[in-house]
Amino acid sequence: MFEPGHLHRKNLPGMPGVPDFSIDVNYEVRHDATEGTLMHFKVTGEIAGKAFVEEFDMHSDTAFNFASLISKAVIKHGLPSNASPIMRGHSEYDAMFEDIRHKLGAKPGEPVNFEHLEKDGL
Repeated sequence: MFEPGHLHRKNLPGMPGVPDFSIDVNYEVRHDATEGTLMHFKVTGEIAGKAFVEEFDMHSDTAFNFASLISKAVIKHGLPSNASPIMRGHSEYDAMFEDIRHKLGAKPGEPVNFEHLEKDGL
């Protein structure tokens, strides 16, 4: 379920090889005196009965790679890579992408600072 600033995912019963999970992704714009405008992500939930919390920031020019870092976070906590909470619902991924673009005031074609890719763990 998607709403601006939040995505909730829970697994569907009967998915072989996928543990029970419930994951929430919350995100908001933050301003840092040194780094500038950042998108802050907080990924919380439970995978196979174990609670977890992951938080990270992405620069405004790299924030559109959010699915990569969210996937890395949930894989680290036990979700198989083929059960990504983002790409399963492509329409919700598109809505989240557009919401992030709107929140950042980003325009298509804006340049990416390659130093931000490394800083953001991409």
